[in-house]
Amino acid sequence: MGKLNYFSLSFILGIFLVFAQNSNRVIITGVPFLLITSDARAAGMGDLGVATSSDNYSQYWNPAKYVFARKKKGIGLSYTPYLSKLVDDIFLGNITYFNKVDDRSSWATSLRYFSLGDIQFNEFIGGTIIDQGMERPTELTLDLSYALKLSSEFAMSVAGRFIYSDLKIAANADTSSASSLGVDIAAFYESKVFNLNSRKALFRSGLNISNIGPKLNYDSGDQKSFIPTNLRLGVGLDLFFNNDNFGFYTEFTKLLVPTPVAIYDDSQAFLGYRQPDVDFITGIFTSFSDAPNGLSEELSEITIALGLEYCFQEIFSIRTGYFNESKEKGSRRYLTMGAGFNLNFIDIDLSYLFSTSRVRNPLENTIRFSLSIDLDQPLTDEKSNDIIDNTL
Repeated sequence: MGKLNYFSLSFILGIFLVFAQNSNRVIITGVPFLLITSDARAAGMGDLGVATSSDNYSQYWNPAKYVFARKKKGIGLSYTPYLSKLVDDIFLGNITYFNKVDDRSSWATSLRYFSLGDIQFNEFIGGTIIDQGMERPTELTLDLSYALKLSSEFAMSVAGRFIYSDLKIAANADTSSASSLGVDIAAFYESKVFNLNSRKALFRSGLNISNIGPKLNYDSGDQKSFIPTNLRLGVGLDLFFNNDNFGFYTEFTKLLVPTPVAIYDDSQAFLGYRQPDVDFITGIFTSFSDAPNGLSEELSEITIALGLEYCFQEIFSIRTGYFNESKEKGSRRYLTMGAGFNLNFIDIDLSYLFSTSRVRNPLENTIRFSLSIDLDQPLTDEKSNDIIDNTL
């Protein structure tokens, strides 16, 4: 098992979101692992999922999708290695369970666990390195959601999330933990099947404002960090060809966190950037208009993802996608590919990422794996039959 020292930990914590070199006002938050895609289906389509069809991992992207699921309940398990070219014990794990109570309502819960591996603490005293022991920093979230269908084509959901971060930045001291609470508000629209140029089609759109909550306050000091409050907006179109279908999706994402501002010393010498000392509610509303360079910089804070998915008779799927972020705001740009296999009541999904940026991506050359287990037979409600009958 790979091991890191304290200085390597500082490096790792600094590259979760800041992938760009010489970045000026890259927005940095606490617990950035919440922005890492854990399921391989979404990862194979450029890290999007707010407006795709419902699956076992909709809890992360848009819990309102669950009321449109064709299964009554299911479990999702995923594993994502992180910085696999550097160490082999940093990973993100996720388990999700959903239950569609009836045709109008559903609930779901999930646990995300991020491990930074073993960290070796050393102290340099009198020319000698003293072993201060080893720690394993971890972060996790536990959430619960409820979704309600407000019409045959539209649903909304709300989710509550407990967030815990234990970075263990000091050896043998419990002075580095923090916790917070977050709320998600999401909406989802799925049309009835309609004709489009002699083909059957289905349109979807989705919106999710996630991680609305107070800052993290670490015990080791007065440093407070915004949690990654995030706005996702997406649309999608499915085209049906007998038993096959093509899905085309796009998604826009913006962190609802204040843009860092420049700080100066008493002699007006530039010291760097830091985020304003405001509460999280103020931060959400000012995040749309606080960029020093105006509208152009505000637009550069929006990331764009495009995804494609081809499903062959609900047995095999192939996917691809592209994610783009401004060079000044992180420079994450990458191409993704993925595949899915349906084995009766089990779906297996894999994805792979190719960076197209000069800055290396921590997930580059990493295979993400997820497993979906259906615990019940397809529902026979009117909506499901409408889709199935019109796609045969």
